Amino acid sequence: MSAEDLSQRIEEALHKALSRTVGPSAPPLLAKAFTHSVFPAGQRIRPKLTLSVAHACGDDNPVLSTAAAVAIELLHCASLVHDDMPCFDNAGIRRGKPAVHAAFGEPLALLAGDGLIVLAFETVALAAVADPLRSVSLSLIAARAVGMPHGIVAGQGWESENSPDLVLYQRAKTGSLFAGAAMAGAAAAGHAADPWAKLGYRLGEAYQVADDIRDVMCSAQDIGKPVGQDEKFGRPNAVHDLGVRGAAMKLADLVEEAAESIPDCIGAVALKTQIRAQASRFLPKDAAQHAA
Repeated sequence: MSAEDLSQRIEEALHKALSRTVGPSAPPLLAKAFTHSVFPAGQRIRPKLTLSVAHACGDDNPVLSTAAAVAIELLHCASLVHDDMPCFDNAGIRRGKPAVHAAFGEPLALLAGDGLIVLAFETVALAAVADPLRSVSLSLIAARAVGMPHGIVAGQGWESENSPDLVLYQRAKTGSLFAGAAMAGAAAAGHAADPWAKLGYRLGEAYQVADDIRDVMCSAQDIGKPVGQDEKFGRPNAVHDLGVRGAAMKLADLVEEAAESIPDCIGAVALKTQIRAQASRFLPKDAAQHAA
């Protein structure tokens, strides 16, 4: 499956899901906030991972795998809406445009984030007609990826602790939804989900390291969101601990661990190649030069 095919499938399905949130009976501003939260596209790394894993496992039920990918991306978008709010990062831009709270105000941003979470689970529920048992599994995977004690909510909660456990914090804040994305792809295709968790967690760690590098080396214009946030909020950063070269090498090691963790399946070889190729894009060009 080409990158273009993946992107088209994801965007069409997201538009279809968001179409359920508009209409004459919907509050117009809140409906606009929903759309603002999801479009235009970011990198869509997590839903692409879901579909790629499903494809490697045979993707015998595209209705379910597409629903899983949409749910994962909606949950990610919801987390960004909440993360940007003044009570957390107070970030005014996201994906190169005003953050939702900056464009629509805090009350609508809070509601938009909450609503996207509900829409994610609604999307999975509507796909149950294709396979009720797999749909239940997808709901559980998604819930654990975002909830307590190991999901995104827990990751956000660790930021309010005086002495956070850094391993648990980063695993929950970033790794949990990557793991959920990989597991959801396998479950949607009728495969056991748990063996795919390591792939997601390692990719989540790699993405976090790449984000640390971007936070130090890039401008807000480059990445479409505020930079210097780790230093501002006193958060751990791989560049501060390891230097640019060390962080880049750690990222490469994590990607290789991710690729080698892929369970046996009909598309394992192709997926390993895809993971290595796409993950190389995590690293900013300047950091790649430093690491060479």
